[in-house]
Order: sequence, then structure tokens, then C-alpha cells
Amino acid sequence: MKVAIIINSSWNIYNFRSGLVKNFISKGHSVVAIAPKDEYTRKLEYMGCDYVQLDMEGTGMNPFKDLLLLLSLSKILKSVRPDVVLSYTIKPNLYASIVAGRLGIPCICNVSGLGTVFLWKGIVRKLAIQLYRFAFRSNKWIFFQNEDDREDFVKLVGRFAEKSSLLPGSGVDTSQITFQPFETKEKTIFLMVSRLIVEKGVREYAEAARIISGQRKDVEFRLVGALDEHHKRSVDQSELDHWIEAGYLHYKPHQEDVIGEMQECEVVVLPSYREGTPRTLLEAGALGKALIATDVPGCRQVVDHGENGFLCDLKNPQNLAEKMLTYLSLSENQKLKMSLVSRKKIEEQYDEKHVIHLYEQKIQELTQS
Repeated sequence: MKVAIIINSSWNIYNFRSGLVKNFISKGHSVVAIAPKDEYTRKLEYMGCDYVQLDMEGTGMNPFKDLLLLLSLSKILKSVRPDVVLSYTIKPNLYASIVAGRLGIPCICNVSGLGTVFLWKGIVRKLAIQLYRFAFRSNKWIFFQNEDDREDFVKLVGRFAEKSSLLPGSGVDTSQITFQPFETKEKTIFLMVSRLIVEKGVREYAEAARIISGQRKDVEFRLVGALDEHHKRSVDQSELDHWIEAGYLHYKPHQEDVIGEMQECEVVVLPSYREGTPRTLLEAGALGKALIATDVPGCRQVVDHGENGFLCDLKNPQNLAEKMLTYLSLSENQKLKMSLVSRKKIEEQYDEKHVIHLYEQKIQELTQS
């Protein structure tokens, strides 16, 4: 069987879908990675993937460029002729659905969060809904990463419930992540790992760090993630500089070894406005870290309030600070229990073997019908 994976970057396939790819290859299937070229393309080829370059912009809605993307994707799929298409991220989901549907190729879309367009209002949101409504009539199945997204999507876009189901995110390989039970250290380190865009809650995290740093000296706040000022929703360089110079936030740009950064901390924080199933929380949980995240779709599925972490209010840095202080007030035994529960939850609900099984099951069903 030939499986085509269409996504917005080779980096995304390598970092989030490697387990799925390796599973297909180990069972004798051919995997074709269709994505923009980057420094991870060669790694995909070493892994055993065939690679076809697809030029596309990850963001923006330019009708001319999107038409060229549609034509390019059509040409590629006519040439590759896969047995099934797996698509991820907004544009590949939309255009792979249209092209694969017209070519009679089963297409399975993974909606990993509804995207910021669903958080907006006005014409952009209306256009996005109409485009989803048109495109998704042509695919065969839709995986959502939480029930909130599924319900909201069906309510906004149309009656796609009958051809959709839930997937536990991209999953993590817990056998490759060593559990680190809680240990008392001189300082409690909080860490946020994220792109520095507004909807991830970076400003709320920085403000909460400022609030607590004024009260306690036994706490450190770290931020790891890429700053992209070309992104229209990015925080400004001047904002980041202020947080660093004020001394309450320790910053590192994007790091390849995110797990290594998490190993040094005690609590991982994600005050995001909405998620699918955040990989950051899955990896942190697998390590046995306590989690603090916003009480929004995607985050609330991973964080059981009071069990493996705490949920805070949306866009409320004061409440986020209160949840951090609540964690700091816990006894050593309570923190250890939180660490153990965090690891157990990821093992039982979010190991990537569950994701692989659901994909295999659905592909078999669609290609044999």
C-alpha cells in the first residue's frame, strides 16, 4: 500500500508523525511525504520516505497562490497515485480533500485544533467556514483531537459528524521518554514552550511571572520558543526584550531538544486560547511534570484539575498566577502524587500506539470498501 502524507512542513512530519511513518514502513508500506522542503526533508528520506516537494505558504489567504497550490497538489497526486492520503494542518486539509476526492483517493484529515480563524469574527471567519464546508464534502474521514472541536466544527461548518471520530492528538512514544518523579530542588522552575504568538498566552504567562517574581525569590520562569515578527499575531521584540531585561523571564529561542528543556523544570505551563491536543503538555506529562493550562478545549482534556495539574481562566494572568501559587503551596507528597498521575494519564490515554491503531483501523476500512 502507498500512503501519502500531506502537511505544511517536513519538520512537522518528522517531529510529530515519525512513529506513524516508521510503523507503515516497518510493515512494508510505501510512504510519500508531500510537504515544503526544509532541513528535515533529508531526515525523512533517511527514514525511508519518498519525498515530493510542495511549495506553499503556511498562513494567509491569497486566492491566486492558493489556486496554484491546488493545481500543484493535483499534479502531484495524479503522478504519485497513493492508495490513501493523510492530511494535516489547515491548507493541506482543505486542498487535499478537494483533489483526492476528485481523483477517487480516500482522504483522512486530521483537524488538530480549529485554528485561529475560528477565534475571529467577520469576513475571514465566514470565508473559512464556507471553504471548509465545500472542501470537506470530498474527504472520507475526519479525525478531531477533542470533542469540543468536533462539536463546534459540526455546528459551524456542517453535518460531518457521521464521518468523524476522535484521536488522542499526535500521541507520544512513552517508551522513549524517561519518567522523572518529583524531587525537591532549591528553586521551582516553571516553563512555557511555545511559538511566541498572542493566542498561545505568552503575554499572560509573562504577566503572571512578573506578579509572582515580586512575591517570591525561590521561583524561576523560563520561556522557550521562536519569535517570528513576520507573523501578524506575534509578540513584539520590544515586549520580549522588556520581559528579559526586567529579570522575571528567562528566554531561549527555539530549541531542538525540547525534552531536555522540560527535564530541567518542575511545572510546564500553557495558557493557550485554544488547542487540539497540545504536544507540549503530552511530552511534559510523560516526563512526570505537573501541568498548568487554560480551561479551554484541548488543554482541559490533558489536565485533570487538582490531579496532574491545574486549569486557569482564559486571558487572566492574575488567575494563572494564583494557580502557580497554589502549586507552590503543595506538600512534597502532593507534588509527587501529581507527578505520578501525570505520567500515568499520558501512558494510558495518549501513547502514540493508540494513534497508530486508529489510523490503521480507518485506513483498512476505507481502502477495502
